[in-house]
Amino acid sequence: MRRLREDGTPEKGKGFLIRQMTVDDMPAVMALEKASFKNPWSTELLGRELQHDWSTILLVEEPRPEGGVELLGLAIFWIVHDEVHVLNVATAPVHRRRGVARVVMEEVLRRGVARRCSLATLEVRRGNESALNLYRSLGFRPVGIRPNYYVDEGEDAIVMVLDF
Repeated sequence: MRRLREDGTPEKGKGFLIRQMTVDDMPAVMALEKASFKNPWSTELLGRELQHDWSTILLVEEPRPEGGVELLGLAIFWIVHDEVHVLNVATAPVHRRRGVARVVMEEVLRRGVARRCSLATLEVRRGNESALNLYRSLGFRPVGIRPNYYVDEGEDAIVMVLDF
C-alpha cells in the first residue's frame, strides 16, 4: 500500500518502480527528454547507449490508478573499470520535488557499489541548484569546473566526485 502525505499525494520516493530501458520505451523517453531539457538527447544517441555493454539507462515509473505506468524520470550512466559516470538525470517537470532523481541516483550508486566501483563522477550545470543540492546530499563533492561545457548557453559544468 502506498503511503500518502496529508495532502493526499504520495510520499516522496514511495511506490516508484525502477527498470532498465528497452527500445520499446523510446517514444516515452524522448517525450521526457523534450519536456526536461532545452537540448534533449536524440533518438540516435539514446539508441547507441542501449547498445553499449558499459551503458545503462534506468527508468523510474509509477503505477497509474487506472492501470499501466507513468514515466517519471531516468538516469543514464556508464560503469567503466572501477568508475560510475553519470551522463544524464531527468525528471518530468510535473513530478519534480517528489524524490524521483534521488531514488534513481541511489539505485545508480547501489549498482556501482555492487560492481565494486571506487568512485562516481558527473557534471552538473553551475546554475542547477536543485541538482547540486541533491548530489551534495548524496556525498558528491565538487572537484573542478569545465568552462562553457554546456554550449547551448555557454554555461560551465561543475565536476563532482563521490568516493565509495
